[in-house]
Amino acid sequence: LSSDEAEKRLLRYGKNSLSVKKKKSLILRFVSQLTDKMIIILLISALVSFLVSMVNHEPSADSLIILVIVFVNAIVGVIQESKAEQALEALKEISAPRAKVLREGMEQEIPAEDVVVGDILLLSAGDYICADGRIFENHGLKTEESAITGESLAIEKETGILPAKLQIGDRKNMVLSGSYVMAGKGKAIVTATGMATEIGHIADLLSQQGDSETPLQKKLGETGKLLGIGALAICGIIFV
Repeated sequence: LSSDEAEKRLLRYGKNSLSVKKKKSLILRFVSQLTDKMIIILLISALVSFLVSMVNHEPSADSLIILVIVFVNAIVGVIQESKAEQALEALKEISAPRAKVLREGMEQEIPAEDVVVGDILLLSAGDYICADGRIFENHGLKTEESAITGESLAIEKETGILPAKLQIGDRKNMVLSGSYVMAGKGKAIVTATGMATEIGHIADLLSQQGDSETPLQKKLGETGKLLGIGALAICGIIFV
């Protein structure tokens, strides 16, 4: 690529980096766990249970049990969200400050975040691979892709045409962002950068993890519906 074309593609595709949601404080995370409508119903149920026990002058542990369930659910939600954020941060930190590319017909070393689709990566043993790419020149190239595929052994690469729709770990004519060159050298043309890479897809899934419901939240949702109906009935009886 020429410098001008690389600049245009950088504007079109964006920086070669992983986007991570802004961190929330632990207090905000905890409070956000209590805004679910079913959790609110549970809290109302706890209040109604407490009022009933006061009216009847009979101590009841129901309200306390409900509050404990709500508290445990919130803690589990906060832990799950924190783990997702930590995983995202770890993925973001796996980045190379520099990358060797072929531009203007010359070897250049540029910031990894400035690598664009169409760039030619120059790879050699010890290099961190900062983008997904198709290998077109191979001299005993082997890469370690455990961060993406979970495969701890070095993968021997090739330049041949492979069948479509292969699993990520079987795409031996590709290099993946987040992996390392263990041996050999080669060249690859960049096919994806940033969040469009395979490791970017993983980061995207992790960013959605905090929004998904835990099994406990689903169970609480079902229980909350029943408790909500019961709470409304009890409120009606109290006011009557």
